[in-house]
Amino acid sequence: MDSVSLSEVTITRRTHLVEGSRAISSSVSNTKSQYVYGESLAATADSGYKMNGVNLKNRTLFGSVKERLLLDAYDDEYGGVVVDHGKLPSNPNVFTSMLRNSLSDWRRKGKKGIWLKLPVEQSELVPIAIKEGFEYHHAEKGYVMLTYWIPEMEPCMLPANASHQVGVGGFVLNQHKEVLVVQEKYCTSSNTGLWKLPTGFINESEEIFSGAVREVKEETGVDTEFLEVIAFRHAHNVAFEKSDLFFICMLKPLSDKIIIDDLEIKAAKWMPLEEYVEQPMIRGDKMFKRVIEICEARLRHRYCGLSPHRLISSFDGRPSSLYYNVVDDDQDHSHSTCSANIYE
Repeated sequence: MDSVSLSEVTITRRTHLVEGSRAISSSVSNTKSQYVYGESLAATADSGYKMNGVNLKNRTLFGSVKERLLLDAYDDEYGGVVVDHGKLPSNPNVFTSMLRNSLSDWRRKGKKGIWLKLPVEQSELVPIAIKEGFEYHHAEKGYVMLTYWIPEMEPCMLPANASHQVGVGGFVLNQHKEVLVVQEKYCTSSNTGLWKLPTGFINESEEIFSGAVREVKEETGVDTEFLEVIAFRHAHNVAFEKSDLFFICMLKPLSDKIIIDDLEIKAAKWMPLEEYVEQPMIRGDKMFKRVIEICEARLRHRYCGLSPHRLISSFDGRPSSLYYNVVDDDQDHSHSTCSANIYE
């Protein structure tokens, strides 16, 4: 039996048969009926309940039928519910009925936050859910996530959408004290002609260190090895009111031939560090000036950045990258890279 083909029928005394989307017979004025697709449901005074002519003498069996009038969902660990987006009904009318039934059921059970993920192929269901009180949480290329907070006397405790975007910049310095720089094809008029570090955004589930190596490779064709996070910047209201984390990474060049990505890069070259610093835009920017000072201090072993160390937490059993560095570790000398020559 298709779980989207049934809806609840409240019966008293007389037989009421629902088939398709119309009532075959009804003789009690207080009968409540919701439209049904594809199945027949009946109740009799002497036999209890019938479905498609089959007696359901046990109310437990009828209860199992009622459960199929609800959206498929599972409980989360915070007292809420996550709707199974892979089992949503395709008919908007059926979805409306099942959503209302489900909300009533979740409210009766004391559930709190509801997560409803609607695939782009079923975007026609979005206005229905919004009308029932759901709110937009976030959207991705293939879906929209909606939420509903049931407790009226409690503040909503559902986590907000992601608040930050994460970017990386690659500071690549060769043995000739030349830094790898690019000119972007598309930039603001104030940045026209500026030679800058290769930069970009981290992909979903991508590490900071691998993202920096990837961005440099994509924009310039130069292979590199990640060394350290030299510093990171935290800024707000950067893009569509989102905050920004920008990690400046020191990378060791493994090749020197430049092959630019002409879709986004106008030019790329190895520029003497002194010439790079003397650019008016760089020289007049306190943050970039400080970044160069930090990188130079690292080259002279007067500064130590952050290196990733893969660890597994007992809380979730997942491997994570913990970024840190120590000047000296008697138990594990591999933790200390501050005194190492980055070009060895």
